Amino acid sequence: MTAPLDPPAVFAEFIARVACYDPAPEGGPAAVLGLRTALGEATFQVSDHVVRAMCRALEAYRDPADRGTCTGCGSRRLDENLHCGDCGRLHGILGQVIAEHARRVAEGQPFGPPA
Repeated sequence: MTAPLDPPAVFAEFIARVACYDPAPEGGPAAVLGLRTALGEATFQVSDHVVRAMCRALEAYRDPADRGTCTGCGSRRLDENLHCGDCGRLHGILGQVIAEHARRVAEGQPFGPPA
């Protein structure tokens, strides 16, 4: 079982990791971030350097469930087998093999490898 995240603690840890590299640490805060969760709330005064680091981190994040976009319908709901949850299309090598097989069957070609 995965331990629950403590978002205020994660924010504070990130800010501490990044703030020490601020080229202008004497400047006042560029932003005040407030975070309220079921575990409580916290307020963070952050410099422009930290705000930029947070933005870059958020832009770089890719969800582990992100398997790309369906080339058939444009949906982003591809499962671990690259099967589109919206239009049903299969992607990747498996999808290509199944599509080729379906095409041969539709054309009345015999089963087995292509001739």
